[in-house]
Amino acid sequence: MSEQISSRLVTYTAFLITLGIVGISIISVIFPALIISNTYEFPNDLDPFETSPWTLPIIISITSLLSLGFLYKNEKLPSMINSGIKFILNFEISKRVAIISGIIILGLYIGFSTSELFLDEKNQWPDYFILEEALEIWPSTDHWNVYIKEQNTRYVRMILLEVSQDFLQNIKLLPFAASILVVVFTALVTIQISKKRFAGIISMIILLQSITFTDFDTIAVYENFWVLFYLVSLYSIQKKWWHASPFLFILAVFSKAFIVTYFWMNLFYIYRSDIPKKTKYMLFTSYAVVIGIIYWIFQSGQSIIYDDVVRFEFNAFLDGFTGWGNNMQLDPLAILCIVPLVVGLFVKSLKGIKQADSILILILGTLLAGPLISFVTDFYFILPYRFIPFIVAMAIGIGVFLSKEN
Repeated sequence: MSEQISSRLVTYTAFLITLGIVGISIISVIFPALIISNTYEFPNDLDPFETSPWTLPIIISITSLLSLGFLYKNEKLPSMINSGIKFILNFEISKRVAIISGIIILGLYIGFSTSELFLDEKNQWPDYFILEEALEIWPSTDHWNVYIKEQNTRYVRMILLEVSQDFLQNIKLLPFAASILVVVFTALVTIQISKKRFAGIISMIILLQSITFTDFDTIAVYENFWVLFYLVSLYSIQKKWWHASPFLFILAVFSKAFIVTYFWMNLFYIYRSDIPKKTKYMLFTSYAVVIGIIYWIFQSGQSIIYDDVVRFEFNAFLDGFTGWGNNMQLDPLAILCIVPLVVGLFVKSLKGIKQADSILILILGTLLAGPLISFVTDFYFILPYRFIPFIVAMAIGIGVFLSKEN
């Protein structure tokens, strides 16, 4: 009984904190000037309560979806609608159909995206010139420009990009392959949690409809190696090869240091996983060792710590919340569905799917990462591609919400 109470306490805590952070993010979309008008260091005449065009769609979406869920839960919907929802929640496909469906989806995705491999990134992204110069001196980090130096301290990323450029003769090829695998592992994590193959197919579709994902899926300078390694580090936790999880997290960090802020989410994922306690303790210990190794490498002076750009500014932390709303403008599904999704995952967790809490924490962590980075440094800009893990978490969350009815 005490274990059940403890589990419920964790569920309520994860839900309330996530809902609070999501709420702040949504408010920053409804009132775009609310935060910045109070944190901007110079006088301004911004109206903090001027609403955006998203206000009415957000209100309608949240109200209608939550009302639909409430009426379904209390069996107040017309029998035809109620039966339709129940059919979707219990619908499943065979392993063969799932594999064929996945191959078709990936085939269409690859077919529509392949032409992007032949675009010149010099004409797309100014940051490519920094990457290009970094590759010219790689593996050296001896350069006067701190941004070029920082590129070459992402050891795993630079090795993969060099292989793609020098051996495969196309710097975009491995980044695109990584994006394809992100789609695959999004489905696999969803199936692992929901125990439902149909949910995995839905998660693939949700991810691929995202403009944020498809805008950056073939871009070398904003590659998805870090997202892939992080996602596989989560997936491996409940597999026989769980020993690889900490190592995969290290690969993610040395693809993009930004992902250090995700460390605590892995620990929560381990805690809520349905694995033996002995395995959990060994994973916790392994991750503690990993953090020690990462810290030692950072402190060795050869990696990603920049003492001269570290500062702590609370206003910058608050400003960081506006980044999500600004960058999600082309992903209406994220803006319109995130609040109902958080509530839906909470309900699923109460029904016994403990890992629904983990998805809540992934949503929370991916939203908090930007403000936390802004709090400690202005070296990094919160660009749209940094929210790809959020899109992945949302896709998994929607799939988990479609898990079978108890």
